[in-house]
Amino acid sequence: MKANDFDKKFDENKNIIEHLDLSKFKRPKREQKRVNVDFPLWMIDLLDKEAKRLGVPRQSIIKVWVAERLEKVS
Repeated sequence: MKANDFDKKFDENKNIIEHLDLSKFKRPKREQKRVNVDFPLWMIDLLDKEAKRLGVPRQSIIKVWVAERLEKVS
């Protein structure tokens, strides 16, 4: 498929997924790496309470809070 045809399909909100090779799809700077962090029990208790209140896993809260902090300092 030519680029112009692809762009036209996209602009017309038509399905273009079948024309993409998703096996090579990458999101720059979005790769993940596992890290281990030790927290005091009181922090885990508070994280769990907040996670329960929001209905999300503890890990989600930690990621969001760390991301918010990093955005402030960058």
